[in-house]
Amino acid sequence: EVQLVESGGGLVQAGGSLRLSCAASGFTFDDYTIGWFRQAPGKEREGVSCIVSSQSATYYADSVKGRFTISSDNAKNTVSLQMNSLKPEDTAVYYCASARLATASDYCGVSSMDYWGKGTLVTVSS
Repeated sequence: EVQLVESGGGLVQAGGSLRLSCAASGFTFDDYTIGWFRQAPGKEREGVSCIVSSQSATYYADSVKGRFTISSDNAKNTVSLQMNSLKPEDTAVYYCASARLATASDYCGVSSMDYWGKGTLVTVSS
């Protein structure tokens, strides 16, 4: 059974940093894309950053490039998102999600993901 469990959310002031972690189980990272998505109140869920460790490939949304860094530890089955220079517009529920590479049409697309965590809230105050 695939499980994704997020941790690390919280309240931070603008300009601050947070590190999110996703503990994954039930699948092999080499066969999957895994990443972070977010949904702000009243907005659609969007892809933030994804990693395909077997291809050494990463994806970042334009809005977070240069501020967020995704990394994976395949031995520990964890994916982390280091978020720096946070802005109030980064406030959202952040979800960890994964998809099989063999069937994903977009390796960081919301509609491509097969499995989702329950999310962790990030609030950035101005």
